[in-house]
Amino acid sequence: MRPPSSSPPTTPRVSATFDQYVLSEIRRAAATGIYDIRGAGAKRRLPHFDDLLFLGASISRYPLEGYREKCGTDVVLGDRFARKPLELKIPITIAGMSFGSLSAPAKEALGRGASAMGTSTTTGDGGMTLEERLSSATLVYQVLPSRYGMNPDDLRKADAIEVVVGQGAKPGGGGMLLGQKITERVAAMRSLPIGIDQRSACRHPDWTGPDDLQIKIEELRELTDWQKPIYVKVGASRPYYDTALSVKAGADVVVLDGMQGGTAATQEVFIENVGIPTLAAIRPAVRALQELGMHRKVQLIVSGGIRNGADVAKALALGADAVSIGTAALVAIGDNDPALEEEYQALGSRAGAYDDWHEGNDPAGITTQNPELFRRLDPIKAGRRLANFLAVLTLEAQTIARACGKSHVHNLEPEDLVALTIEAAAMAGVPLAGTDWIPGPGRV
Repeated sequence: MRPPSSSPPTTPRVSATFDQYVLSEIRRAAATGIYDIRGAGAKRRLPHFDDLLFLGASISRYPLEGYREKCGTDVVLGDRFARKPLELKIPITIAGMSFGSLSAPAKEALGRGASAMGTSTTTGDGGMTLEERLSSATLVYQVLPSRYGMNPDDLRKADAIEVVVGQGAKPGGGGMLLGQKITERVAAMRSLPIGIDQRSACRHPDWTGPDDLQIKIEELRELTDWQKPIYVKVGASRPYYDTALSVKAGADVVVLDGMQGGTAATQEVFIENVGIPTLAAIRPAVRALQELGMHRKVQLIVSGGIRNGADVAKALALGADAVSIGTAALVAIGDNDPALEEEYQALGSRAGAYDDWHEGNDPAGITTQNPELFRRLDPIKAGRRLANFLAVLTLEAQTIARACGKSHVHNLEPEDLVALTIEAAAMAGVPLAGTDWIPGPGRV
């Protein structure tokens, strides 16, 4: 029954389940009959590094003076079997993002920025470009299920090999590259027809399980004369078992990618509903390494939502040896720049929210193969911006490590952390702030 007309009107209530975004997606699906494709990883609110805090030193341990006491940041990756492991100056690497998905100037900029800071970059799906190899002092070559652009010569030119089993935004699925980005050069590198949409395979064609993975790793070692470290990259879903099986198969390094990562394009329903948060994945992976007696012997690289030096320090404290950045690196070289707001709005988006990287219309010249757009990106200037960003991440991580009394960022440990929420405490395996309680089976 309606209230009397003299009563004040009530405010209409918006459904928490059917909010405005959900309603707009229902209307879009009903109008088009196709699912939405985008990049940028999961956008939903997830437990993340923001839910952890460091316990700075006081009486029980002393902090280090930043102006006179050193705090190391170097890391060695791949010294389990490889004759030439990677020796990096900082524990922050650049994740695999393909030429095709990214423009050639963008790939060059990533290589320049990483090299300036003494770290590595990674090829991604689609093979190795000359610009990337020349600009990257240390380059990791990805071997993906698609085998796009893969050839033995480029494998031998790389400094490490990364066998990609899965990615954080789509564990169990493959990425997409739409026809408008498959130019003559991209098509030639990938042995694809020009201008035709492609979807990367979700599993390697020549193996179906961990025993076959071991054979593939041995093949790659023989091909590179046991010189190069062999990584195995997995999307976070079953990190304990995937890490253990990667070690059993002979990996030198395990790369663990949480669902907040993912610069490649795939279905939004996949991005938001498959996989687990980065925070939830680290401790099970570390536990697998510890139980096998391989922690710090097989290195763990964590990726997916790394944004600042605090995130770097927290990942290291939880047991990672290094981190890898993708989305943050693209922002550093110019992605989603507010200076291009009008152009983003013309594409139906806005700076800070643009994620239709698959369409090839990126006004920043980063996620496009359009010459008129990618010529806007100066790889030298963009590389300097990335180097500046990596330097800040490193300094921030050092600042936190010194505050905890540590002379090397790898000396950070779970005991330096507390959690702000019960969920984060359970996932990270650290106490809830103000208590000594770690939620979970068998914990007190």
